Amino acid sequence: MLDIRLIRETPDAVKARLATRGEDGAVIDRMLETDAERRRLITQVEQLKQERNAISKQIGIRKQNGESADELLSGMKDKSDRIAELDTRTSEVDARQRRELLQLPNLPYPACPVGTAEADNPEVGCFGEKPGFDFNPRNHVELAEPAGWLDFTRAADISGSGYVVFNGQGARLERALIQFMLDLHSREHGYREVSPPFLIREEAMYGTGQLPKFREDMYGFEQEGLFLAPTAEVPVTNLFREQILPEAELPQKRVAYTPCFRREAGSAGKETKGLIRMHQFDKVELVRVVHPDTSFEALEELRREAETVLEKLGLHYRTIELCTGDLGFGAAKCYDIEVWAPGSEMYLEVSSCSNFTDFQARRIQLRYKDENRKNRFCHTLNGSGTALPRLFVALIESGQQADGSVVLPEVLHSYFGAEVMTPE
Repeated sequence: MLDIRLIRETPDAVKARLATRGEDGAVIDRMLETDAERRRLITQVEQLKQERNAISKQIGIRKQNGESADELLSGMKDKSDRIAELDTRTSEVDARQRRELLQLPNLPYPACPVGTAEADNPEVGCFGEKPGFDFNPRNHVELAEPAGWLDFTRAADISGSGYVVFNGQGARLERALIQFMLDLHSREHGYREVSPPFLIREEAMYGTGQLPKFREDMYGFEQEGLFLAPTAEVPVTNLFREQILPEAELPQKRVAYTPCFRREAGSAGKETKGLIRMHQFDKVELVRVVHPDTSFEALEELRREAETVLEKLGLHYRTIELCTGDLGFGAAKCYDIEVWAPGSEMYLEVSSCSNFTDFQARRIQLRYKDENRKNRFCHTLNGSGTALPRLFVALIESGQQADGSVVLPEVLHSYFGAEVMTPE
């Protein structure tokens, strides 16, 4: 959520930065009208309260002197009734202002590349080469279904399309990847592992920016006011909700595994085949709470931590920086990391690393106490470290052999319990 004072004091600058995201500046004009109305009402209430206090003193003096104060009491009641009326209007305008602020996306970082769509995202890094084969490589569905590692048919019988059953060595590889990533980030990258709830209250979803904009994408239980986690970012970031941290305790780093649930699974076609877009999928998530002065440095570290996962697995990837028009709702700056899947012949996004600056912190009232004992908003970051099952796709497609087996990278041997996956 943006600071209303920033909008009030520099509206043209805010409009200019939002315009690079494709946002109409008229929304800022409407917000300024709401803000002016709110401030006008507050001023009127304060003036009326001062007048009521003055009348109250006069009433006291008259009573001490044994004089009648009936007309003053009547005037005081009129003031009180008017104050109550204006308080109600102020509350309504307050609520309107909050709704408007909650709908407004974050401001892009000034150094972000300006663009309107995915095609404008520059590549900023890559690792390795696309693997070569002396046979025609299969995609993960052609490889894993006959091998008995994945079952989309039984999953559809249970839950419908967009779900999968991992079987045997497929289930073991999924578990091995999760364990490998949790160990890597907690032991080598300094994150504290947490295991949060998967059901989340509505206010927590508002806190990280999933609501109100993306309500239709979420699975919710309306009667209980709960939602299934769309990403571990939501419960983990909300661990710090309404906290004031000592400055010396920054940064805070957390890593968590959760299943993730999303209604939106894309349109039909090549990009939705098999595991590539799912309603339920596993993910290891990285969350940082940092000092505002270090947040963009922290973003570069976060990006490298996610890239390290792919490098240790020996997978070819590229990293792109999102242009202003392609940024997520709450992000000020973001990198997407895409791994190459040779059987599917496409790059698959497995991590999105974002700096939200103070956008989420304002929503959840997450602050730190600075050296002058003043409370200031923290900056929050998060990144997939990384998402499955697209990592699963790239791994088995890259390691596949002509006989249908899959050679696993050395770093997974101890987690998986073998060097090769063999058809079952």
